[in-house]
Amino acid sequence: MALPWTLHGDGRTVGAQEVVGPGQRLSWPITIGIGTQHVVAMFGATFLVPLITGFPPSTTLLFSGIGTLLFLLITGNKLPSYLGSSFAFIAPILAATASAGMGGALFGILAVGVLLAIVGVVVQLTGTGWIDRLMPPVVSGAIVALIGFNLAPVAKANFSAAPLTGIITLLAVILCTVLFRGILGRLSIFLGVIVGYAAAVIGGEVDFSKVASAAWVGLPPFTAPANPFENPALVFGVLPAFLPVVLVLIAENVGHIKGVAQMTDAKVNRLTGRALFADGLATMLAGFGGGSGTTTYGENIGVMAATRIYSTAAYWVAGLTAVLLGLSPKIGAVINTIPQGVLGGVTTALYGLIGVIGVKIWLDNKVDFSKPVNQFTAATALIIGVADFTLSAGALSFNGIALGTIAAIVIYHLMTWLGRVRRTA
Repeated sequence: MALPWTLHGDGRTVGAQEVVGPGQRLSWPITIGIGTQHVVAMFGATFLVPLITGFPPSTTLLFSGIGTLLFLLITGNKLPSYLGSSFAFIAPILAATASAGMGGALFGILAVGVLLAIVGVVVQLTGTGWIDRLMPPVVSGAIVALIGFNLAPVAKANFSAAPLTGIITLLAVILCTVLFRGILGRLSIFLGVIVGYAAAVIGGEVDFSKVASAAWVGLPPFTAPANPFENPALVFGVLPAFLPVVLVLIAENVGHIKGVAQMTDAKVNRLTGRALFADGLATMLAGFGGGSGTTTYGENIGVMAATRIYSTAAYWVAGLTAVLLGLSPKIGAVINTIPQGVLGGVTTALYGLIGVIGVKIWLDNKVDFSKPVNQFTAATALIIGVADFTLSAGALSFNGIALGTIAAIVIYHLMTWLGRVRRTA
């Protein structure tokens, strides 16, 4: 069977202004090299999520790779993307694990995947206009920002466990960002973890006891989601914390597709529904087996922008590599040795960056904060999210992320509607 890519030029060289499209590829040695670069780009962020949440890293890597391959199949090899661990899941996973265990958290991930897949089908049939109306930039920016800032106490707790290591890690992240350009600059989080880890090893903070006994090859640990019918009050009670994540995944996917379309072909926008469905399916699979929910990765967009190579063949290499890494328990054991101080340093920057991405959404879309509707939408949602307001209604408990998301959507649309009514009265 013929492979779905045509060879770009001679397969070995790319002109300064030339672009290698999704349906093209370079020679296989070069394609494998580009695919490996995508693995490096996604690796730092993808393994951090299970490390922070207590999920098995090797399981998350496995489902990340499988999800990427499914994404490529469902989008017809026309949309280059890597599906890595979504940071939007961290806060609800931590909350759900504390109250309902890992099984409860996986049920929440599964529910998000189902809902995202349904949204994908709807978008494929109706288009994305309703998403833009439901979540204009002031709303989507507020939701993304409050998710990042809501996680500040988690970063503080890890940082406090080993402040010196945390400082070294954070400083390394900052210096790598400033001193390096291109792909190395985009890998500052990953490089910071390596520097911090080295410092932790020197300081005797790393326990290697489980690494030696771990097998080089083997299946990762799998965990099933909790059965909601055995304890419905407890299991369904985690859903309010997870459902706002759907809105973030929609925003991330739509943003990713628009970015790729701008750099390659506007026709890529037609794949939005398929992309959302594919990410939903990948997240469902992760929830079934013990991995973290997935999303399209900005880190890999950075690699494409730097190389001007958008070949989906490179993403097949990346996905297959992630699957192979997931089938190595020893790699998972090494990742699990990263101590709290390193996590504290890197998440201090990382969670803040998530919050700043929300602010960037406002800036990029020129949100006018002289208007009261935008002021109250953003201000109220952020305070609720940062302070982590909680509200219980029977067995259900709504945390700051859920309440902040609801507040952003309701306040914006209520004030907008009242403004229109007042003008027509």
